Amino acid sequence: MKASELQTVSIDLAERSYNIAIRGSLFDNPLSYAELPKAGAALIVTNTTVGPLYAQPLKKALAPQYAQVHTVVLPDGEEFKTWESLNLIFDALLSHACDRKTTLFALGGGVVGDMTGFAAASYMRGVPFVQVPTTLLAQVDSSVGGKTAINHPLGKNMIGAFYQPLKVVCDLDTLKTLPQRELSAGLAEVIKYGPIADMDFFAWIEANLGAIQARESAALAHIVKRSCEIKAWVVGQDEREAGLRAILNFGHTFGHAIEAGLGFGVWLHGEAVGCGMVMAAQLSARLGLVDAFFVNRLTQLIAKAGLPVKAPLLDVADNAGRYLSLMRVDKKAEAGEIKFVLIDKPGHAVVRGAPDDVVRQVIDAGCKE
Repeated sequence: MKASELQTVSIDLAERSYNIAIRGSLFDNPLSYAELPKAGAALIVTNTTVGPLYAQPLKKALAPQYAQVHTVVLPDGEEFKTWESLNLIFDALLSHACDRKTTLFALGGGVVGDMTGFAAASYMRGVPFVQVPTTLLAQVDSSVGGKTAINHPLGKNMIGAFYQPLKVVCDLDTLKTLPQRELSAGLAEVIKYGPIADMDFFAWIEANLGAIQARESAALAHIVKRSCEIKAWVVGQDEREAGLRAILNFGHTFGHAIEAGLGFGVWLHGEAVGCGMVMAAQLSARLGLVDAFFVNRLTQLIAKAGLPVKAPLLDVADNAGRYLSLMRVDKKAEAGEIKFVLIDKPGHAVVRGAPDDVVRQVIDAGCKE
């Protein structure tokens, strides 16, 4: 794949369908937004890290479409994915007397994208928004599919809405400025697509990990496009996570418990998911669904990607019990039963429960001593 060629992935959701544009030199190009409906105002939502780099170029690119382009800058970090930050967006919309045609632009990573989408779903009961993701994790996962949310101290992403954007603009050049830790965190969401849907893609990542970590444009273009294609295929069949879409949460049940147990922001989301995939694979093996070879192969790739493969011990007397209680506050849980995304054969996932004693064994074996 040539990185210089514009790649497009379509999310097929009838009247809510939209395209994901993938290439370098996109976010600051007015042509990226030319097909959007013109309106009196737009609001760029960004954060203290991304805003100084990209807010002004985006504002200039949006000028032909909108008479006024406003900006709101949020604090940066998962720990700020809260009601307080969400209200900063509403404050900006109301103070500028924004109407129903005002378009919000989420310029940043997954936290900015989730909060902007939730604000767009809520303001005047729904205004348009566009995702302009600037991290690998956001480009391959959180900006696609319409999941929007904020965190609660007792659970991650438990308060939100399904609300689709008008478009997603994935500018690969923004990945060149990512800190290495953020790139590794994004790789967790790339790697997950292999075990749940495409082991050929998994093998490609194994063979080309060096090129990805060196941020070679062609390698980045391939992982973003293929990840979006797989997610588009899943979301197109199950927009609101009634069944199939839950497989996209491979590693997330354990991962969200790590994030909540440590305190949001201590580990990056992708770091928790990477470790969570290892634990989910180990649980799959203990239940007789996959063999040790698969678990070791996945663990090795996650480690080589720069992600943790051992979960932290939480500062409580009953570590496994604390993890279990946190996992019961999960969107997949039903009547208090934890549902896990497990691999029943490489390239295919299932959602099912598991006995608490087996989960405890996985936690005890999977946590740092």
